[in-house]
Amino acid sequence: PVKLFSLEKKFILSLIFTLPLVAHMFLPTENIINNAWFQLALSFPVFIIGIMHFGKSAFYSVKSGIANMDVLIITGSGSAFLYSLIGSIIYYGSGEIHNYLFYETASSIITLVLLGNLLEHRSVNQTTSAIEELSKMQQVNAIKIIQEQGVEKQIQIEFQDIKINDILLVNSGDKIPVDGEIIWGNGTVDESMISGESMPLEKKQQENVIGGTILVEGNLKIRATKVGDQTVLSKIIELVKNAQQQKPNIQKLGDKVSAIFVPLVLLISILTFSYWFFIADASLNKSLMTSIAVLVISCPCAMGLATPTAVIVGIGRAAKNGVLIKGGNTIELLANIKTIFFDKTGTLTTGDFIIKQISVLNTTPLKEIKNILFSLEQHSNHPIAKSLVKRLSPDAEKITFSTIDEIKGVGIKATDFSGNEYLACSKHYLKQEIKTEHQFTVFLLKNNEIIAGIDLEDEVKTSAHALIKELNQKHINTILISGDLDYKCQEVGKDLTIKEIYSEQKPGQKLDLITKYEKAGITAMVGDGINDAPALAKSGVGISLSNASQIAMQSAQVILLNKNDLSKINYALQIGKHTLLTIKQNLFWAFFYNALAIPFAAAGMLNPMIAALAMALSDVVVVGNSLRLKNKKID
Repeated sequence: PVKLFSLEKKFILSLIFTLPLVAHMFLPTENIINNAWFQLALSFPVFIIGIMHFGKSAFYSVKSGIANMDVLIITGSGSAFLYSLIGSIIYYGSGEIHNYLFYETASSIITLVLLGNLLEHRSVNQTTSAIEELSKMQQVNAIKIIQEQGVEKQIQIEFQDIKINDILLVNSGDKIPVDGEIIWGNGTVDESMISGESMPLEKKQQENVIGGTILVEGNLKIRATKVGDQTVLSKIIELVKNAQQQKPNIQKLGDKVSAIFVPLVLLISILTFSYWFFIADASLNKSLMTSIAVLVISCPCAMGLATPTAVIVGIGRAAKNGVLIKGGNTIELLANIKTIFFDKTGTLTTGDFIIKQISVLNTTPLKEIKNILFSLEQHSNHPIAKSLVKRLSPDAEKITFSTIDEIKGVGIKATDFSGNEYLACSKHYLKQEIKTEHQFTVFLLKNNEIIAGIDLEDEVKTSAHALIKELNQKHINTILISGDLDYKCQEVGKDLTIKEIYSEQKPGQKLDLITKYEKAGITAMVGDGINDAPALAKSGVGISLSNASQIAMQSAQVILLNKNDLSKINYALQIGKHTLLTIKQNLFWAFFYNALAIPFAAAGMLNPMIAALAMALSDVVVVGNSLRLKNKKID
């Protein structure tokens, strides 16, 4: 629904009053619309809307000493309105009055710019903010364990009612409500969205868990250690808030042009008045009207379409190719990126584990180890177990066990018909210390003797290699920044030839790094987890994947619809570059025809036909140039 004083309503009202004013140019002179006072009545509401919408920004812009696009709009429409009003008063009743009526120009400038703002506004996805999404994650009902007359009871309580030292029960598949310490049970916890750790972590008594993470398997009783705004998730919410507030607003290209153009036109206008009044000895009326005429003709209507038409075409083309871009500001930033930070888990990697190496640690044949491992892991739903089964299935043979038992949070234990006991588990649950240069993810034991170590790694996306190579060729600095373990990050960095690597980074540390690099140029952050949200919000351009957490997508300005095709990042950069070039061309044409007409106005030869032609030509050229972007070859 359209709200009162919304951008949509302002545009609709302006359009209703502007259309008759524009129509008068095509109607016979003996028409009520050609009446000066009727035109004033139609133009006045639009002029007031323009003052209300652009006035505040223009005032503060002038106060800061730099004229932005809104100053140009107020100056252009205001001078056209004032010129027409003075002309109406002085020349009313004479045939000369129509040379001074530019009410339609004053109204058209405001209406066209409002249209441009509306088009740009609608290009931004109207989505819930990242802060709201993060806050929703905290609204988790918890199961609190209480003692009543020596009997243990379970009651449901809301997130905000959880207090420090409360004992909470977390079942398999549940979201852990707050930060806490495990006092009973063990399980597998997926902390990747918070910490960046790719492997699900095995947790046991006296270890800590983080609120917002998911208990994949097992059952836990935890003692709440941090609640409310002290939890890790709450601190991430605070980081996102601060990052969004501190993110600098870029000065739009149109504002940069206006900062030069407005003072220049004002100077020409003053010089024009000075010449006519002091040198040509013309009347005050003549001198004033000629100087205002310079302001009228210099303000191009097409400037309201210059940026948004190009942005809409650019964003539309990107969307057809699987890249969603939020807003026009992002286009300018994409074209000027100097450094791109990449998260590792789920961004550069698939999140699907591959077997890097199976090391035989005794005399058991490799084939037998594969068969045992394949047969054991088939009985588990653990993400690592699923990956092992998938990778081993082509050449492994199934063994039938007499007993098999999945020990929650530990591993899989089985006995064969000869009485041999097998156990697949992580180093976390080994009783003996293993000295090896390899970081084994899974160990296989036979009768309590370690017979093999399995080294798993997160598979690098096939498109990542080509992307990093292209970015390096364009002299864009690429940096790997991850919460994952150092050796895993180093392996991925080496594989992709990324020289700068920051591992085991917490959300706050990622923010500090981005802040540091922002000083040297515009940065982009590519990520998919909750722990990436502050960095995505802080960086010049946040780039998220379609399978990312809602929070990551809300914090980002660019979303890649195909989560595995990282080449679209380069495509987004190219769209930004070519759209910005189109905007520059549009701004040139928007000002060109009107600038040509300035000498005529300064010479006192302002002809309504010249003004109308200049404005019409700039509109046509700007729209046509923007449409050219639709089929333009993008390298």
